[in-house]
Amino acid sequence: MGDYVVVLEAPIIVRDVKSVEEAIEAAVSKVMNALNREKLDFVRIELGYSRCPVCGTHFESAFVVGDVGLVGIYLTLKVFNAQSLEHAERIAKAVVGKALKKVPLKLFEIRELNNGKEGGGINIEEQGEAS
Repeated sequence: MGDYVVVLEAPIIVRDVKSVEEAIEAAVSKVMNALNREKLDFVRIELGYSRCPVCGTHFESAFVVGDVGLVGIYLTLKVFNAQSLEHAERIAKAVVGKALKKVPLKLFEIRELNNGKEGGGINIEEQGEAS
């Protein structure tokens, strides 16, 4: 059994927005409300980033066309006592999917915790624990 940090990527659609900033605020609020309804306050929410196919630089994954926004969100959580990487991914998707119904979740990153500490990857603040 192992402990893992799982980062899922979710595309969030928001309507009636005029700017990228407004789309980001609406998407984060929408996700936070859904997670809070299911008492998933241990899931960390971050704005996703995309890579420009031409120059390779990173930019915020938020786009607005015709007052409809598409925002990429990263959802990070710790999964404890999983049997494998795949098992940890399935657990994370099941937990987050309960709150974000009809939102496709894609694995962005997964790594094993060593004695409760992370090894490599992005920094994760202590926000709670998931079983």
